[in-house]
Amino acid sequence: MRAALALASVIVAAACARQPVTAAPWSDISCASAVGSPANASDVPGFSTAGWKTDFARHCVPLSEVTSGGPPRDGIPPLDDPTFEETALADAWLKPQEPVIVVAESGTARAYPLQVLIWHEIVNDTFGQRPIVVTFCPLCNTSLVFDRRAAGRDLTFGTTGDLRYSDLVMWDRQTESFWQQATGEAIVGTLTGTRLDRVASAILSYADFKRAYPDGRVLSRDGALAEVTRKTGHGRDYGTNPYSGYDRADSPPIAGFFGNAPLDPRLPPKARVAIATFSRPPVGYPLGRLSRSTAINDTVGGRQVVLLYGPGVASPLDRPVTSAGDDVGQAVLYDPVVDGRALTFRADGSHFVDDQTGSRWAVSGVAVAGPLAGRRLTLLAHEVTFWFIWAVFHPETEIRDR
Repeated sequence: MRAALALASVIVAAACARQPVTAAPWSDISCASAVGSPANASDVPGFSTAGWKTDFARHCVPLSEVTSGGPPRDGIPPLDDPTFEETALADAWLKPQEPVIVVAESGTARAYPLQVLIWHEIVNDTFGQRPIVVTFCPLCNTSLVFDRRAAGRDLTFGTTGDLRYSDLVMWDRQTESFWQQATGEAIVGTLTGTRLDRVASAILSYADFKRAYPDGRVLSRDGALAEVTRKTGHGRDYGTNPYSGYDRADSPPIAGFFGNAPLDPRLPPKARVAIATFSRPPVGYPLGRLSRSTAINDTVGGRQVVLLYGPGVASPLDRPVTSAGDDVGQAVLYDPVVDGRALTFRADGSHFVDDQTGSRWAVSGVAVAGPLAGRRLTLLAHEVTFWFIWAVFHPETEIRDR
C-alpha cells in the first residue's frame, strides 16, 4: 500500500525513538480530541520526544496514538511570510479546475491553492488585522482555517512531522504544544485543551474564485518557493502530487498512521463528505452520491440551510499532476436567508435559481443575474473532508442524502 502511494520525500519510512515520559494519565485532562480513545490506551509515546521543550506531562490523548509520519519537525516547511499576486499572474500556473481555499471578508478575498499547500500544509498569515493559520492535511483531505490567537498571544505554527489518526499534528513555536489539525485543539503541552476559533472558508475551483472575487489575490507560488528555498536550501515541485492514487474512496487510510481506531462503515473511508459542523449532532452529505449540479434545501440544527454542489474541481490527490485529477466537485453550505426572506434553490445547468426572485446564483454564493444580482449568501460553518477522519472525532454524525 505505501509503495503504491508513492508519497515521495514527504512521507518516508522512518523509525522513531520511543522514549519514556513521566506524565500524569492522559485521561486526567478532558478534551474533545480524545473521543474514541480507549481508557486503557498506552501512554508510551509513538514518536520521538528528543529535542522538544514540550511539557509532555500535560496531555489529553494517549501519547501512543501520536506516531511519526516520517519527516522531522518542519521537514514539511510551513510558510511564514506569504506573498500574494493578482489572478492575471496566477493564471500562468494555476488551472481553472484546481481547488483553492478561499478566505473572504468585507469584499477582500484570498485564495490558497492546494497545489502549494500540499507541500507546506501550514500558512501563517494575517488577514485584515486578524492573525490566521491556513492548514491542509493531504492524508485527510482536511482544509481548515483558524484564528491563531490563543491564551492571550499570537501563535505561529509548524509541522511536528507526527500524525494522529493520519491527521496532521501541528506545533506552536511559543509553547511547543502539539495541536490536532482536525479539531484545532492542543492535545499535548502547556496549552492542552485550548481550542482555536475557526475562520470561515470554503473550497472552490480557481475559476469560480476568480468569477466571485475579480480583485482577489492568490498565494504566490514564486514567493513560497523563495521562502522555502531560503529556509531549507531545497525547492518544491509545485503542481505535482506526491500522494498519487491516494484518494480512492473505498481505500482505507494508511494503517501505520491511523492506529487502531475503528472505521465507521456507514460510508467508504475516503468518501468526500460536506459537513454542517455547527449542528449538534453534525450532519453530513456524501458528495459521491451527487453526479451533477445540485441544490439541497434542508433544515439543520433548527435553521434553514442550502448546500450548493457543482462539478469543476480536480482532486489534487489523484494523479501525479494536481490539475489532472478526477472531477470531485465543490460543495459549499450557506444561509439561504436574504433580506429577511428564506430562499429555496434549484439547479439550472451550471448555476442555481432561487424560487422566490428567479435570480441566478453561482456555487460561490454570488447572484450573477436577476433582481438579487451582486448579492452574496452567507457561509455557514462547514467543511469538506474524508469520512474516516471526520467520523473518528464525530461518531454521532447524521448522514443525509439529498
